Amino acid sequence: MTATDPSPGAFAALRQRNFGLYTAGSTVSMIGMWVQRIAIGWLTWELTHSSTWLGLVAFADLFPIVVLTPLAGLVADRYDRLKITILSQYLASAQALLLAALTFSGDITIWWLVALSMFIGVVWSFNTAARLSMIPNLVERRYIASAVALNSAAFNVARFIGPALAGAIMAIWGVGEAFLFNAATFVVFIATLMKMRLITDETSGRARAGMLSQAFNGIAYAGRHPGIGPILILLIAMALGVKPILELLPGFADAVFHRGIEGLAQLTASAGMGALITSIWLAGRGRMTGLTNIAMLSLIGSAVAILGFTASDWYPLGLAGCFAFGITITMAGTATQTLMQNAVDGHMRGQVMSLYGLVYRGAPAVGALVMGAAADLIGLQWALASGAVICMGAWIWIARRRDTVTRALEQPDPGAESR
Repeated sequence: MTATDPSPGAFAALRQRNFGLYTAGSTVSMIGMWVQRIAIGWLTWELTHSSTWLGLVAFADLFPIVVLTPLAGLVADRYDRLKITILSQYLASAQALLLAALTFSGDITIWWLVALSMFIGVVWSFNTAARLSMIPNLVERRYIASAVALNSAAFNVARFIGPALAGAIMAIWGVGEAFLFNAATFVVFIATLMKMRLITDETSGRARAGMLSQAFNGIAYAGRHPGIGPILILLIAMALGVKPILELLPGFADAVFHRGIEGLAQLTASAGMGALITSIWLAGRGRMTGLTNIAMLSLIGSAVAILGFTASDWYPLGLAGCFAFGITITMAGTATQTLMQNAVDGHMRGQVMSLYGLVYRGAPAVGALVMGAAADLIGLQWALASGAVICMGAWIWIARRRDTVTRALEQPDPGAESR
């Protein structure tokens, strides 16, 4: 599909058998993941009532990808991406079962939460590189834009359903049952993964250089690329300035809005609804043209949403702010991932998409840690308002390069600018 081709249809990629299986299993698994994320955030707040600890637990979950990205991307380019994904699901299920056992026994502590969050962070480092680079291997090339957007839509369906389900499970039963539910959802995903096969092979371009030097080739490749490097800067701004707000929502729900676990579930679900609507719209577009402008628009929208969200303790405004965060984060994440998938050379896909995972998961770890510590000193609202400054600064920087970036990322021939 070229930049000017008509869209193949919002749900056309689902007619590709392997992608359809992947989407069904992945959606169930991600619902479980969101149930567990809400449970961990609330349990952290209950154990500590500290924004700093909320930031530290988020940091433990997200930071391993910063360290492991070069290796994870190389592994995704050298080895079977499907097998890596299956193995990671087994390990994640084991982590959820251990969390449930510790909670049921009463032995759970904040240090257990930090340690097990760091473990799953290591697992997701390899999982993210494998899964993101595997998606184009499940569909014909003309369906890539639709597949990436639909994958985002599935994630946001889970983001909408998961928090509401987490609130119900914890209110009726408890936190341990939420962890147990997550463990059960992995069974469904593993079953669908075992029925799939990759329809394209991107092994022919793999170099035989040393593992360390080859791992850092992906970073150098992205940095030299006239489109991928700048669009990663945009993603970094979103990841540092906006995504940490979602990690600190337990504190907002309790200390600012005074709504408890129900408020946390509603705020997170509101973000999920905004994200779901946006991802379905992007899936319906199904084309590359205009995605660079959409990504840039997300920065302006985020700055406005942050200022509104942090302006008062009026709960309806908080819900509206979270809804807007869902829109802008999805616009940035889906648009940048689609553009990178379109522009990257196939044999570098795992290494470059692991950088996407590094920014999208790793940068919020730093942001949550810094904002969480600052919130305990100056208050949640003032600490989080700094994200608006980050977004506006990034928009000014990338606006000066928009034409060059657009040509490099929306071109019909992937990798043409880099060859």
